[in-house]
Amino acid sequence: MFIDDEMREVVSEVLDSGRWIKGPHSKAFGAEWAAYCGALAGTPCSNGSTALIAALRLLDVGHGDEVIVPSHTFIASATCIDQVGATPVFVDVEEEYHTLCPDAVEAAITGSTKAIIAVHLYGQPISPKVFEIAKNHNIPLIEDSAQAHGAELNGQRIGSIGDLATFSFFPSKNMAVGGDGGSILANREDLADKIGMAIDHGRLDKYRHDFLGSNFRLSEMQCAVGRVQLKHLDDWVARRNEIAARYNEAFSSLDWTNPPAIREGALHAWHQYVLRVDRRDDFQTHMDEQGVSTGIHYPIPCHLQPLYEGHTQHQQGALPTTEAICESVVSIPVHPHLTDAEVEQVISAVKSFQP
Repeated sequence: MFIDDEMREVVSEVLDSGRWIKGPHSKAFGAEWAAYCGALAGTPCSNGSTALIAALRLLDVGHGDEVIVPSHTFIASATCIDQVGATPVFVDVEEEYHTLCPDAVEAAITGSTKAIIAVHLYGQPISPKVFEIAKNHNIPLIEDSAQAHGAELNGQRIGSIGDLATFSFFPSKNMAVGGDGGSILANREDLADKIGMAIDHGRLDKYRHDFLGSNFRLSEMQCAVGRVQLKHLDDWVARRNEIAARYNEAFSSLDWTNPPAIREGALHAWHQYVLRVDRRDDFQTHMDEQGVSTGIHYPIPCHLQPLYEGHTQHQQGALPTTEAICESVVSIPVHPHLTDAEVEQVISAVKSFQP
């Protein structure tokens, strides 16, 4: 977790100002984040989950509608659909990249499909074919970019390609805001003026409400912190890529796993560095003994979660690639504040595992 004197100073300034909500830092952070990503407009909001709910509302998604979403993702990518009364349609992911499979997306489209939520999982940009499919079918696409801060696809920053994009600034993400936080970006003129309204009760004036919105605002102190963190993001992404490159080189000769693939034309954000290991429990025990923490992102696919017990896709084998991935993925440290010695410790620990 990164904290510096500038972050402490701006928080103190906001506290002293008495303007703790809807102040100059909120407006500036929204504009600066949109400019960084190359989006048309942006607004900060309370977290990545509410960003997704607000985005679906902006697209008028509701009862009777279907939204295509990968099952291999954090649950918020799916539950936002239920929150607006629509139905999630889970699709499989690419074996190599762990993001939406274009063919699966195409096959899942029906007359009720109202939107696609495309997750740039682990910081890996989705296939450009998914954007093409959405455009060809005239279906709005939301980039769920909660793990992709600073990532690029064919020279274009993630967050600037879909109709809307959402981000999370949770403390574990590539940049943070000193607590929960998120953002919505718009890349359509008809949505640009509405994103700020969507997180502030659907209003421009204090007592006029043009459409259904909620209080999904982000505090002025957190926006101030986010502006400071944004100054460091490029360096942090570069360091993540440096560490990932060292891992890729070190693990390329292993016969029991493969380094994660990087999509052609992509700048990976490396929110997570994920290996696939058949004996995952043994591997995690080994890494723990070597003093290296690991994680699993994510062990249960969305379509098999208990909350979707009544869903038509709630059955083993419905999405075979996703299920196989969820049974074998394990994340190792890749955060930018690792020292070179710690990176070498991780490498040594992985290479000393005996499957």
